[in-house]
Amino acid sequence: MFLHALSTAVPPAGFSQPECWGLADNPGLRSRLSRKSMLVLQSILKGENGIARRHFALPDIGNVFERSADELNLAYRREAPALAGRALADALRKAGAGPEGLDALLICTCTGYLCPGLTSYVAEAMGLRPNAILHDLVGLGCGAAIPMLRAASHLLSAQPGATVACVAVEVCSAAFYLDDDPGVIISACLFSDGAAATIWRSTPGPSGLRAFDFGSLHIPAERDKLRFEQRDGKLRNLLDRTVPGLAAGAVGRLWAERGGRPVSRVVAHPGGRDVLEAVAPVVSPHSLAASARTLRDYGNMSSASVLFALEETLRDASPGPDGDFWLVSFGAGFSAHSCRLGV
Repeated sequence: MFLHALSTAVPPAGFSQPECWGLADNPGLRSRLSRKSMLVLQSILKGENGIARRHFALPDIGNVFERSADELNLAYRREAPALAGRALADALRKAGAGPEGLDALLICTCTGYLCPGLTSYVAEAMGLRPNAILHDLVGLGCGAAIPMLRAASHLLSAQPGATVACVAVEVCSAAFYLDDDPGVIISACLFSDGAAATIWRSTPGPSGLRAFDFGSLHIPAERDKLRFEQRDGKLRNLLDRTVPGLAAGAVGRLWAERGGRPVSRVVAHPGGRDVLEAVAPVVSPHSLAASARTLRDYGNMSSASVLFALEETLRDASPGPDGDFWLVSFGAGFSAHSCRLGV
């Protein structure tokens, strides 16, 4: 399947990491966390962790940890469709298409749950045809964008004349939870909000780029190292200190199975500074600089991040005769996914 457009969107409210510490350093949080945890939070947000800025869709983000589960769910229902719609509208504009021309809309997310899913809300707001195919992929975590593209490729195989939109959208601020667990504290310092939309057809677009050669790896024995659990009705992120090593191992297995076609660039999900440092030797001598810049400018936007990193990579390079782009994402499950983007 061929890429016709890629567009990204973040909420207008952006904060530097020191500004995030300024919001966090309040009596409410001090009463919730131990002194040691507050010092850890301060050291991460005021130190060098690879992130310069993050964007949040929820208003009054300084009080996010005081909100009830119902308030967070309502905020997700309000903000996620709006953010997804912004990215999709711009992607359709770039593709020279209108929403009435979309035959299918796929959306992946893990930071909230709606029934009907986000596709119903976005399709209504954008004016999609009532017979458009709507598919929601929920629960695949940070790695979800590439499995979503794989599902789109199957749709296009069945309907070669179709136009398919794929949107990865995460409102991580609607899934913020804080206690004295080190993994929970690190999560609060990493994650942010964003959306990325792509438009695909079975015929070449202006760039001639196509996605192919999909791969997946699932390691259920490591499931509890990285996943959401429910606590007081809220989503609480489990993040084990072994995650960077798990990511490197999973990426290494997919990398070893990538086949003989040359690779010119590796585009990896920027899960965090330690994750990128662990993955870098696996794909050496390829650079993960674009992923690191994405992390620096936006933080970890979960499933949307790898598509932001792709957009960043495409600013100064394109796949060509010297090699394909190799995209890789990973997350809850523990799982990892890859595909190629080439001509």
